[in-house]
Amino acid sequence: MTAGSSPTEHIHFVTGRLAQHALEASVPPLAEDVGFAYSIDVLPITVAALMSPEWIAKRMQVPASATKILIPGYCDGDLAPLQQATDVPIAVGPRDLRQLPAYFNRAPAPNDYGKYDIQIIAEINHCPRLTLDDILHQADLLRRDGADVIDVGCEPGRIWKGVADVVNALCDQGHRVSVDSLDPREIEPAVRAGASLVLSVNSSNREAAVDWGTEVIAIPDNPKSLEGLDETVDMLAKAGVPLRIDPILEPIAFGFAESLGRYLEIRRRYPDAEMMMGVGNLSELTDVDSAGVNALLLGFCQEVGIRSVLTTQVINWARSSVRECDLARRLMYHAVGNHVPPKHLEANLLMLRDEQVTATPVAEIEELATSIRDNNYRIFAADGEVHLVSHELHLHDADPFIIMEQLQRAGPDGGLPKNLDPGHAFYLGYEMCKSLTALTLGKTYEQDEALDWGLATRAETRHYLKKHPQRDRTS
Repeated sequence: MTAGSSPTEHIHFVTGRLAQHALEASVPPLAEDVGFAYSIDVLPITVAALMSPEWIAKRMQVPASATKILIPGYCDGDLAPLQQATDVPIAVGPRDLRQLPAYFNRAPAPNDYGKYDIQIIAEINHCPRLTLDDILHQADLLRRDGADVIDVGCEPGRIWKGVADVVNALCDQGHRVSVDSLDPREIEPAVRAGASLVLSVNSSNREAAVDWGTEVIAIPDNPKSLEGLDETVDMLAKAGVPLRIDPILEPIAFGFAESLGRYLEIRRRYPDAEMMMGVGNLSELTDVDSAGVNALLLGFCQEVGIRSVLTTQVINWARSSVRECDLARRLMYHAVGNHVPPKHLEANLLMLRDEQVTATPVAEIEELATSIRDNNYRIFAADGEVHLVSHELHLHDADPFIIMEQLQRAGPDGGLPKNLDPGHAFYLGYEMCKSLTALTLGKTYEQDEALDWGLATRAETRHYLKKHPQRDRTS
């Protein structure tokens, strides 16, 4: 089947029998909108996902006018056998036909996307309670996730005699280190051991800070009034001590809104000063997933010119805060620098719900049940229900347990289907659990694919589709 004559690009679509009608319906308007000629090659196989490059190479028929071959998204293995069979460039399309419009109209990634100018300081809390091996391990993980500086968290009320050894060990591992303490008796040995930043300095220790020879974070004696901050900044500046200013972010219900205003006030007073924000005071102390909190605060920092943030990963809902801040600083750098909304740029921060839910219409699922010839099971999430489809079988319910009860009576004489062995039943249960999760949260479900949890996604092996790679093929 071919269409179009004027466009210079001719895309040859390769598919299986089940997807034929849907592809034939979706490609013509897309070709007219985007501007390409096309041909559709329906190979003798029911499910396109079961095709391999070698198998396609023996059966596809490419017209001489084709300038590109588009194969289904599941055929993403070694394309060399397929490319050896033709001189036409081959591309792997989306795994779902409903994603074709996005595939063709997808905006290219901005050339400068990924840049940032905000530094992440990641604190390891309660270091005096940890072993050196634990601290070094945590530091390596934090650096992997995007931390620029490892902050050694001390404990108020006690002097940690082992701080120098820890700082020295971290520096030996190539980490940039800050020390989180107000006590010069901890700070001085930490600085001598290699700490390049001190959190924090106020009137209680600013005289000693003159002799440390390192950068410090200047904070007010009283955050609510900013008392003592100007005096500390002036004294440090006159002594030539490099500094960043942190007016202190307050938790919600303890002056959060006013504290944001103080960051704006400090930027007005000191337009060229380096500043820092401790975002953990919000992400750790608010009953909400941390990704949105971190993204919002990084956006505020980017607009105001706050070029470093301090974060922690103590409470479970904030366990990926460093990675979130790393992605958010790139997103906000691009958004603010280009004066565009921070939208449709960083899908890895969309963790709970997907940007867009793709679901097979129920009418197509019903048609599928009447057209497939094999007894393999297909699972869909659509219209608030889980759907299980096989040859002349379509079970659906909002409760997967009910579907399994129905399936146990779907075989000969109202008994078990012949192919419902324990392993198969486990597989179906696992996949239906995923589909129900997708329905509950508003996510796209694709059989044998991991749900998309953004930066928290764990890749899955397509156990079922790879188990019998030759099934349902004809010559």
